[in-house]
Amino acid sequence: MRDILSARFLARTGLLAILALYTFYSAGPFLWIASMSLRTTSEISANAYALPETLHWEKYIEAWTGSNYGAYFWNSTIVVVSAVLALTIIGAMAAHCLARYRFPGNRVVLFVIFSTLIFPPQITIISLFQSLVEYQLYDTLLGLTLVYIAIQLPLTVYILEGFFARIPQDLYDAAKVDGYSHWEIFWKITMPVGMPAIATTVILNFINLWNEFLYAVVLITDESNRTLPLGVQKFMGDQLEDIGMISTGLMIAIVPVIVVYAFFSEKLIQGMTAGAVK
Repeated sequence: MRDILSARFLARTGLLAILALYTFYSAGPFLWIASMSLRTTSEISANAYALPETLHWEKYIEAWTGSNYGAYFWNSTIVVVSAVLALTIIGAMAAHCLARYRFPGNRVVLFVIFSTLIFPPQITIISLFQSLVEYQLYDTLLGLTLVYIAIQLPLTVYILEGFFARIPQDLYDAAKVDGYSHWEIFWKITMPVGMPAIATTVILNFINLWNEFLYAVVLITDESNRTLPLGVQKFMGDQLEDIGMISTGLMIAIVPVIVVYAFFSEKLIQGMTAGAVK
């Protein structure tokens, strides 16, 4: 008995040690940047890994007001929040139809959607550029939002369809007996039960689009329409030798992702670990 308990204790200790090392490996760079964002460049040059003796919170105000960071931030917020909202609604509706209704070509549609995931984004740049110019959407936030919806919709549908297909048919049969319409079934059955998967897609889409650079740098040229990744690039160029201020600018870009993840993390874990819906 003692040997079994000892073996379990060693196994748990080893697992905790591995998790601790992985946490340090993952969180270390973030904590380092956070520390440098509150220190001046001279302090960092003296000791790059020391903790800040004085918290220079005024650097955030300076970074926000001293450049066009505020405009970049709000442009990203408008584009990404609008795109994620549209992706969640449209993707959930499409996934619900593909998972719950059988019609000719159902699996073909799903295969076509899935196959688009293998194409590298670079091959769509020229066609997207020409389409946006033709419809006078080039260099506009609306055009960039539509592009973001298009590039992330296949992944959203693919994730949600797999989860929605596991929802027990008995729930839908009971809803039909109670007189629910197809619209009511979607909003009152599929959406609440599928919330863990929906939260997963919200986080993935938000992180991917918040940090997206390739489409933004090609499709946006006007300074007033730049998103945060483009703003960070310009900010780093302007503050090339000011490491402390660059760290502050990076933290402003990172914080929204951390907040969104913290808010949806529980649902994300449920969505990633759910093998079946009960």
